[in-house]
Amino acid sequence: MAHRTVRALMFGLATLASVCSGPVMAQFPAKPIRIVVPFPAGSATDVVARILGQSVSVAIGQAVLIDNKAGADGAIAASEVAHAAPDGYTLLMATNSPMSVVPAMRKVPPYDPVTDFSPVTDIGRYTFFLYANAGAPFKTLQELIAHAKANPGKLNYATGNTTGIASFAQMNALAGIDITHIPYKGEPAGITDLVANRVQLMFATLTTGGAHVRDGKLRAIATSLPRRSPAFPDVPTMAESGMPQFSIVSWAGLFAPAKVPRDSILRDCASSTSRRAWFCAVSSRSVISRQTMTARTSPAGVEKDRPVLSSVLQSPSRCRKRSTLRDSVANASRARSISSG
Repeated sequence: MAHRTVRALMFGLATLASVCSGPVMAQFPAKPIRIVVPFPAGSATDVVARILGQSVSVAIGQAVLIDNKAGADGAIAASEVAHAAPDGYTLLMATNSPMSVVPAMRKVPPYDPVTDFSPVTDIGRYTFFLYANAGAPFKTLQELIAHAKANPGKLNYATGNTTGIASFAQMNALAGIDITHIPYKGEPAGITDLVANRVQLMFATLTTGGAHVRDGKLRAIATSLPRRSPAFPDVPTMAESGMPQFSIVSWAGLFAPAKVPRDSILRDCASSTSRRAWFCAVSSRSVISRQTMTARTSPAGVEKDRPVLSSVLQSPSRCRKRSTLRDSVANASRARSISSG
């Protein structure tokens, strides 16, 4: 399985070499390849990028550098790759944060996710769970909703990425509950405060929260996947928990700058064998799910998320709470100061 993964990764790099024709690129790769990650070290996207980077490095005999450029919902990393030389040496480990949420939330986005990038391959869907502190007085989604309605504004939830923000925005709207948002720059800091009970809830990946569930410090209430995760098969889906309308899914994909000719790269992206091979490199950790694997990195796939996220993130109820969210940024800074002290 691992050998097939390496072969697929080498095929993807060979594709880049073939489209970057000319004497300079004849020995591609002739120098290290850089994968820009839009989230901090320790995040699920960072873990995926490092696992894949190690496999590629061994196969091609060149270093694969992971460059974390966190901030601005992934826009900083995506902007850098969009303006990079289209030579195959700079790639973006993208998620729906920079590719769908940023364009949905900004009147003038810093890039176009379709015209400024060339998709290389779809990687998969992130395994997200709704986590609660182990001491919380609820164990199911319905118990959580009942508690929140009985105690409006008293629960805090952390977010470390736009998937978390969109997930809570949709869940809160569907349930009709009022809970306070505490935003963080990445998942690791939010999980730290969730374990310490400075916040009580968080939608986050298995990478950052799973170990704490096994240690009994956190409780997994539900997964956002369409089907239960093998990592925690006893944890129900959001639909099974009584919220079938919940529709937020987080994906990962690899992109290159736009001027790398698309046709050849899209042929690799369209290869189901190649996409499955990428998945094999991270499946052992259950970071990425094979469920609903589709070519989400295609232009049509990237565009598909935008109307859903726009309706969730720009809803009137969310707009009314924007002043509260500004205040919660200050609260998050105070919480991090307490945590680091």
